[in-house]
Formats: sequence, C-alpha cells, structure tokens
Amino acid sequence: MPEASPRGTYLLIADALRKDIEKGLDGEALPSEAALMRTHDVSRNTIRRALKTLEAEKLIVSAPGVGWRVSSKPIRPLIDRMTDLITEESLTVGDAYPAESKLCERFGASRTAVRRALAQMEGTGLLATVHGKGRTVRALPTSLEET
Repeated sequence: MPEASPRGTYLLIADALRKDIEKGLDGEALPSEAALMRTHDVSRNTIRRALKTLEAEKLIVSAPGVGWRVSSKPIRPLIDRMTDLITEESLTVGDAYPAESKLCERFGASRTAVRRALAQMEGTGLLATVHGKGRTVRALPTSLEET
C-alpha cells in the first residue's frame, strides 16, 4: 500500500479481497499470507487483521494446514447488510442509527464484526458518531441518492 489510509489499511485490503471473492472464488484457497504481504506491501499483522475481518463476516474460513478458503456458502457481507438497514428502516440524514447491541442481535454477528462495519460506514461518510449520543445517518447510500 503506497500510503496510509484513515480507514485502516487492513480494511482496504479486506475490501480488495472481498471484491475478489465476489468475482467467483467459491471454495477456492486464498493466496498465502506471505503472498498477500508481498502483493499489498504490508506486514503479516495487517494481512491477518484483514483476513479476520472477512472471517467475522463468514466469507472465509481457516483450513488447518491449507490456509484460508472462501466459504462454500458465502453470506452477503455484513457491511452491505448494515448499509441496507438505512433503506429498510427508511432512515434519513440526521436519524439515529441502531446501537451496536441491536445490530449484533439483528445480524447474528459479533460486536467486533459490527464495530468494523460501523468503522467502514463512518470512513465512507455514511454515519457520524456523536460522543454520548451514538451514531447518526450522515449520508444516504448512493443507490438511494440516485432515485
């Protein structure tokens, strides 16, 4: 990665891997951690954080002795499902976004996975955090803005 990202380099790598998975790597092995380190020019820790992000979203699984494989039954990424929540709940700019605990319950995801998705949504400008008040919708997803 040529320069640091305010979103976190591991999230950018996770996004890149997510796109590769969406192109049809069903059941296939991902490149080794060493190969990913060379491709993205980052440390092993950064690669592992990216892989753990995708594992929390149930897109990949660790296969002992083999490495990381694409889950045979991938679920839509948590970030997409949480973004769709804005549309499903008819939220508009300035409305409160559901609390982490409600999101964990609704999506059956860990708090860590939900927090990562929330960080991505904040990084893309969809949500804003107000200390002591929670998160609010800052912008509508692009699919809503075009309609």
